[in-house]
Amino acid sequence: MQIRILTVLAALSVTAGCSEQLSGAGNAANRIGNLPESVQALAAPGQNLATARLLPQDNCYWYEYSGPVETTLIPLRATNGGPICVAREA
Repeated sequence: MQIRILTVLAALSVTAGCSEQLSGAGNAANRIGNLPESVQALAAPGQNLATARLLPQDNCYWYEYSGPVETTLIPLRATNGGPICVAREA
């Protein structure tokens, strides 16, 4: 029985570091909750701006929605309903 418990604990320890970090380590614009005032002014009410961040994959802002079962990223929307994105540099 102890060998089975130790095996499970070892497997959990190995897989614990296998998750992807979405915040982007080096870029301040990608940090969670680091929103420019212009983005905060555009954002529609009812969105969690404290968890919002800019994702480099699409240059759009996303925020965490905590539902009853899971937490997921949802595009940050403006008051007109469109997503809030940053123009790509040429």
